[in-house]
Amino acid sequence: MEQPAAGDPPWAAHLPPGLDSGRIELLEGQSLVRRWTRRWLEEPGRPTLWDDRLGWRTAGDLERSSRLVAARLHRAGLRPRDRILFSASPSTTVVGTYVGALRLGLTVVPVNTAYRQGEVAHITLDAEPRGAVVDDPERAGWIRQATGDAIVVTPEVDLPDGPVPDLDACGPDDPALICYTSGTTGTPKGALLRHGNLLANAEALRLAWRWTASDRLVLALPLVHVHGLCAGLHGTLLAGASALILPRFDVETVLDVAHRHGASLFFGVPTMYSRLAASPRVGELGRLRLCVSGSAPLPPAVFERVAEASGQRILERYGMTETLMNVSNPYDGERRPGTVGLPLPAVEVRLASSPEGEILVRGPNVFGGYWRNESATAVVFDHEGWFHTGDVGDLDEAGYLRVVGRSRELIITGGFNVYPREVEDVLLSHPGVVEAAVVGTPSEEWGEIVTAVVVADEPRPDTDDLLRMAAERLAPFKRPRLVRYVDSLPRNSMGKVRRDQLSDQLTEG
Repeated sequence: MEQPAAGDPPWAAHLPPGLDSGRIELLEGQSLVRRWTRRWLEEPGRPTLWDDRLGWRTAGDLERSSRLVAARLHRAGLRPRDRILFSASPSTTVVGTYVGALRLGLTVVPVNTAYRQGEVAHITLDAEPRGAVVDDPERAGWIRQATGDAIVVTPEVDLPDGPVPDLDACGPDDPALICYTSGTTGTPKGALLRHGNLLANAEALRLAWRWTASDRLVLALPLVHVHGLCAGLHGTLLAGASALILPRFDVETVLDVAHRHGASLFFGVPTMYSRLAASPRVGELGRLRLCVSGSAPLPPAVFERVAEASGQRILERYGMTETLMNVSNPYDGERRPGTVGLPLPAVEVRLASSPEGEILVRGPNVFGGYWRNESATAVVFDHEGWFHTGDVGDLDEAGYLRVVGRSRELIITGGFNVYPREVEDVLLSHPGVVEAAVVGTPSEEWGEIVTAVVVADEPRPDTDDLLRMAAERLAPFKRPRLVRYVDSLPRNSMGKVRRDQLSDQLTEG
């Protein structure tokens, strides 16, 4: 890896050789949609998106379909800055509708397709959308029930055509996404990301990962999560590259599609890499130019297993819903297992002295605050504009960042965030449960698994009964995979449960 020149920022290590850090302008073009449409009009015949239902769609197809969607939504009454929920499985049709919403200036609110009625209702009531794009009739009913008058459509947007309104007018300060995430209170909060945040993030990744128009990404991540949406999809379209969109992850399908279409990139969460590493076909990853892992720590053992079997050294990076991507192992240079690397272009990272080692970030990728929640925003930003991530890290001798834990109680399982209190409230609604505490226990496949520690009346509730109740009220990734009964929960002098002691006991047990 070429070392930055004296006086260059740490992130200069990510730049291609010969590119001066002083000439980097991440917001050139002001918004992603302007950059995208300019490229599509220049090369309308370029293959851009593929799925197994419609096959290949060109850049021109995407421009036309997104323009049609924008016109239909505008005729239906939606206007710039109105919120529109998106909750649908990945497909080229969903991408066209999503792009059309952004081109119209709508603020998109992604909603996980695994969420149950209570989870969907909370987001709907908080965001107050005027529209929704949903591929499941039951979910559509929940949204209608919560809003009353929202325009709810399928991804095909089967509405009357209308005249094309002004498109692509958004600037860097205009709202683009509200992505809901769990915070220290346990109540999901909407992180408001602006067009400038999205563009700065995608351009930083394009530079750092040497993304070009010749690249082809296997995208098996959900498009309601910033990993798949803001890294995978946005980066592909900005680079003028192409993406093979899969509705879900499956080892055989990923490898088959990658081989058939000559893919060069794969992005995944550690759970995916754990399953790929266990496959007899893992050596096929060696055909790819780059494999990226994120959303949770990648176990070094998985890194080494993939490297030994395929020669592919997975590039691990670190990001959050509120900040998108912050740090990455270098493309040209050493990729150190167990670390997330160096700050990405234009991103500043430092460790706080109190709480010791908390990771702080600042840069054009960082959101400005939570939707309609000034008190929560004030907690996570200091007076110098540093965002307090709640994660704890350390730096090695070469400046590589390692995430060693979380100062908050969040559980990350399979790349998804789970807040313990939400699961605990469900368990406590069972008449036989006296107390419940939920923690994450280590798993090579999932990163962490949701584990419930329960104090119960005798006779203790049947474990399967508890799990069935959780399945009715929680998304699959939030449900406990393990239930342990104990006589009492460890507490401190203030009566708060000592989750660290619980985790240690479960690990030792």
